[in-house]
Parts: sequence; C-alpha cells; structure tokens
Amino acid sequence: MKREKVIKLRVSEDELLSLKARCDRPRMAEWMRDLGLGQRKRRPVPVAAPALLRQLAAIGNNLNQIARWTHSREPVEAVAVSAALMAISRELEVIRYAGKDSQ
Repeated sequence: MKREKVIKLRVSEDELLSLKARCDRPRMAEWMRDLGLGQRKRRPVPVAAPALLRQLAAIGNNLNQIARWTHSREPVEAVAVSAALMAISRELEVIRYAGKDSQ
C-alpha cells in the first residue's frame, strides 16, 4: 500500500526525547502509525527454564507462609521477620534483573 498523506506533529524537546526512548523500531513513523492504529505487535513472552520457574514458585509459597506467620505474631517478632523478608526481596530483584540481562 502506497502512503501519500503526511501528518505534521509538533512536540516539545522533552516530548521528542520521551518518544524516542519509548520507540522500539528503527523508524519512529512506523512505530507511531502502528501504535495509533492499534496494530502494535506484542513482544514474545520470554522463555524461562521450567526448573527455575518451579524454584521461584516454591520461594513465593514460602514467602506467603512467612507473611501469614508474621501477621499472627507480636509486633517485635514481626519486625525482625519483615526485615529478613525485605533482604530476600532485594536479592530476588538482583536475580530478576540478572535474568533480563542474559536474554
């Protein structure tokens, strides 16, 4: 299909930088056209090893059990467990972002 019509769009410098940061295509016009017309293609879902998914599910289950335990205890005990949970959460974030870098 031949495209003959032109649309001019004025943006500020900040808006242009924001658009360029979001654009995941070599040509911004193609990206904006697909986005505006609702034809944006979805990114494929990343593949993860089944063993890793099972381990993460087990960690999630353990965290839920710890959270339930924390809510049933005295505040002083709960604070210590909450601090440990926050440390675990930070470590999981490191693992999560390390996995993104390897893809």
